[in-house]
Amino acid sequence: MIELRFLEELYSGRAIDAAVKAFEGFAKAELRREPGVFIVELTSTSEHDETTIARELENYALGATVEEGRAGSV
Repeated sequence: MIELRFLEELYSGRAIDAAVKAFEGFAKAELRREPGVFIVELTSTSEHDETTIARELENYALGATVEEGRAGSV
């Protein structure tokens, strides 16, 4: 299990939720929110390396946050 922490001031909660859903076929992920931070607990459910999946999920969340910002919805 890998724990990922996303600062609320930098990341969109919608983007993190979308990232978790996009990786459902590769990992089990639980998203929770604590003051100022979104936390994702990720466990690989595939043959892919857990660290690789975690880094790709982070990239997805970052990209989705940037896209929301461009659309003016962050």
